[in-house]
Amino acid sequence: MQELIALVGIVAALSVGVVSPGPSFVMVARMSVAGSRSQGVAAALGMGLGGMAFATMALLGLQAVLMAVPTLYFALKLGGGLYLCYLGFLIFRGAREPLTLQSGGADEHRQFGRSLWRGLATQLSNPKTAIVYGSVFAAFLPHSYSAGFGIALVAAVFAVEASWYAFVALLLSSQGPRKVYLGCKTWVDRTAGAVLFGLGIRLIATAPDA
Repeated sequence: MQELIALVGIVAALSVGVVSPGPSFVMVARMSVAGSRSQGVAAALGMGLGGMAFATMALLGLQAVLMAVPTLYFALKLGGGLYLCYLGFLIFRGAREPLTLQSGGADEHRQFGRSLWRGLATQLSNPKTAIVYGSVFAAFLPHSYSAGFGIALVAAVFAVEASWYAFVALLLSSQGPRKVYLGCKTWVDRTAGAVLFGLGIRLIATAPDA
């Protein structure tokens, strides 16, 4: 019963954070309307894998390590900030380029893999997410737990992360949002790129405080 209560508490707390807008949401939303439904779902799966990685690290005491080794946290914030700036720059630079819809085949498989990786990398680029996971786990995790509980918890985190972003991908890749995007692609991409770049700059600026 104690493990079940801990599992529900952790999943509920993380769910609130997952639905909050951030770089992950911006990336999945933009990929869904600018690419394809499969690319958006692939990115969502990448977000789920990133959540699993954070959950596993949190179970292993990631927060304590980051607090004990400030240099590591500094490096994670700096690297994450640079990655977000890079993504933002790419999106902003390509804002005026015409949208090329994928027709399937081998190229679609490559796009799926690339989107999966980009979703995973975007998720892992935010070290503050690692701190959130560590804090939530520290608050709810029992002093001792079974291996089955750990496996169930990591699987539940994947389900929460992947299902939310898959919902976003399915919603925004439908005809209505796609038509709106095509009508104002330049400004949407510039806004998305600027947001990601700004979030990256903010991470870099706060890195010395780590």
